[in-house]
Amino acid sequence: MPETWFPSLSADDRRYALRIAAARCERRPYLLEKDIWVVQALSILFSAPFANDLVFKGGTSLSKAYDVVRRFSEDIDITYDIRAFAPEFASDDEEPIPPTRSQEQRWTRTIRARLAEWTKEDALPVIQERLIASGWDAEVRADADRILIGYTPLFDGYGFVKPEVKLEFGARSTGEPWKQRAVVCDASLHLPDLEFPAASPSVMLAERTFWEKATAMHVFCKRERGRGDRLSRHWHDLVRLDDGGYAETALADRKLARAVAQHKSVFFREKDVGGSWIDYQAAVTGSLQLVPTGAARGVLADDYGRMLGDGMLLGDEERFGDIMGRCAAIEARANIYDGKP
Repeated sequence: MPETWFPSLSADDRRYALRIAAARCERRPYLLEKDIWVVQALSILFSAPFANDLVFKGGTSLSKAYDVVRRFSEDIDITYDIRAFAPEFASDDEEPIPPTRSQEQRWTRTIRARLAEWTKEDALPVIQERLIASGWDAEVRADADRILIGYTPLFDGYGFVKPEVKLEFGARSTGEPWKQRAVVCDASLHLPDLEFPAASPSVMLAERTFWEKATAMHVFCKRERGRGDRLSRHWHDLVRLDDGGYAETALADRKLARAVAQHKSVFFREKDVGGSWIDYQAAVTGSLQLVPTGAARGVLADDYGRMLGDGMLLGDEERFGDIMGRCAAIEARANIYDGKP
């Protein structure tokens, strides 16, 4: 059994240990370092008094909880179940939805204000106190519905990756369906004599994450413009979800797809390049677009190149064109829809 808690080591010893682990797993040591901070943040969140109402979601959940995404994912996306956070808006419905546009605006204003207060007054102190108690030295601050954990890096050359963990909170959905899954530090697999953080968060099912990402990609394609910073990861993730079999099960669950579409139609309304509202329901029932064209494709290609250059893809350096080809095939399968649930 490991006896030495990693943060108790000197900076030189931590640096040495991570270099050994990096050589064993062919990973850049600063990525292993940040991964430890990510897992520590998850460990704190999902052992806090409010843990039962939180759900871990997004790309980092696919990497850390499902081990299906072969890229370094650094931000933590958390949903606070709306039924617990804003019970006046939500009963026991599977996925509460405001009945009108004006009600959606009221829900959003109220939840954002309340979430900013909760982040500062409840979540921030817990994270600060538990980091100190565990021996970590970090600067933690709240910024509206986000908490930023900044640390002094052991290594130079972070580049695309910042020595900072960003926790982003939302509270306009239930986060369901989810299941509890184990999360460990990547370095722990190669340094068995050291003790690292670990967590057991409630994690959104990968099938829902598939539809969350697919509809976000659809919006990017339909707008035919916009920034591509850090967006190409969605296309990479969708391909990896397909490799893991999750795309197949997601495509078979159109009830889940329509639930995601309904939620986005209310809370994330977007217009296409012609100024018309994007129809999410149509997207998930036969009209999904996953491959951008024109300038939007170029923006995405540049972003993908930066992700490759900074070592974000962990031993998985597919060409951008190959990723687009795979997504075109997923799009074709998604658009074979017979109207059944």
